[in-house]
Amino acid sequence: MRRIFGINKTGIPNGSKSDIWLLGVCYKVVQDDDPSIEPTQSEGFSAFVDDFSSRILVTYRKGFPPIGDSKYTSDVNWGCMLRSSQMLVAQALLLHRLGRSWRKSLDKPHDQKYVDILHLFGDSEESACSIHNLLQAGKTYGLSPGSWVGPYAMCRTWETLARSKREETGNADMSSLMSFYVVSGDEDGERGGAPVLCVEDIVRHCSDLSNGEVDWIPVLFLVPLVLGLDKINSRYLPLLAATFSFPQSLGILGGRPGASTYIVGVQDDQAFYLDPHEVQPVVDIKTDKLDIDTSSYHCNTLRHFPLDSIDPSLAIGFYCRDKSDFDDFCIRASKLVDQSNGAPLFTITETRSSPTAVEYNDRVTSNSGVPELDSFDAVGPGESDGGRPEDEWQLL
Repeated sequence: MRRIFGINKTGIPNGSKSDIWLLGVCYKVVQDDDPSIEPTQSEGFSAFVDDFSSRILVTYRKGFPPIGDSKYTSDVNWGCMLRSSQMLVAQALLLHRLGRSWRKSLDKPHDQKYVDILHLFGDSEESACSIHNLLQAGKTYGLSPGSWVGPYAMCRTWETLARSKREETGNADMSSLMSFYVVSGDEDGERGGAPVLCVEDIVRHCSDLSNGEVDWIPVLFLVPLVLGLDKINSRYLPLLAATFSFPQSLGILGGRPGASTYIVGVQDDQAFYLDPHEVQPVVDIKTDKLDIDTSSYHCNTLRHFPLDSIDPSLAIGFYCRDKSDFDDFCIRASKLVDQSNGAPLFTITETRSSPTAVEYNDRVTSNSGVPELDSFDAVGPGESDGGRPEDEWQLL
């Protein structure tokens, strides 16, 4: 089958022996004790493939109930941004509910939490994160069946959908909450420049959503960016690659014009991605059916493309489970700002009135900073999880 980026590329780009970063975890494909072993035969590569194939794949579907009052029963040729964003949010929910070290098991019955997450992305109004509900929530931002949508509108749509679901369900259980927060620039980005993440605003956001009952609730940060005109400005490429070393990384919504994908990892100048452009029949995921076939929600083929071919309009995602996780994220992001030569992806400030970015770098330690842009320092697979507790959850 012809892939959206041309030739179906698999395996390691050009036989590279460089480390692979996948959503905050580093995999060494060359063994120090025996560098003669081919990268694809290494334990590190095997662990990477296991991790990659455990990420949730969401693709075009056909045969679902009509969307709203339309006659659309498939999203083929127009729903790729919606599907890519569903994959990013699904990864956030995997982190939130099952932890970064979770891997899909071949055994049945499946884990109940895993099936519950898949159910959220079913293709009907009954599923909270369905394409049906996203299109309804995104009407204000121009979303409609049959029309393509950009990253900024997609991020705002998720924020709106989460708000509507919160109003429907209330905040009965503080341990279940996960919120969405879109990071934008001055006047919602209309003045241009790098988006600004204000710590004071985030703290208030968490307090407001919990009605003051807790100081922090888990947050999914979405950062929509425009990093060039027709082509991405090359000065941003090392910064984008470095974000995959953050333990909080949820990857990137991006691709080529009109062809969105979910980018989950990098090796050298290549990006690994999950492709939503395959058309599959609808699967009815029931939460009480733990033996259901979920193979269509996972990908066993590695695909990659040059990072410099990404569309300049994209969005980055991060998940911060608790305040210490957020502080660590701020440290890493602030160091990345310092390495940006005056052109950061986004900045962090303590308050809206702060004249300069918050100084987190004084607290950077040897094990909490981001790697230098020209080389990534490796950590073992799974070590980035940090033993963070698993939570029950609901969308906010």
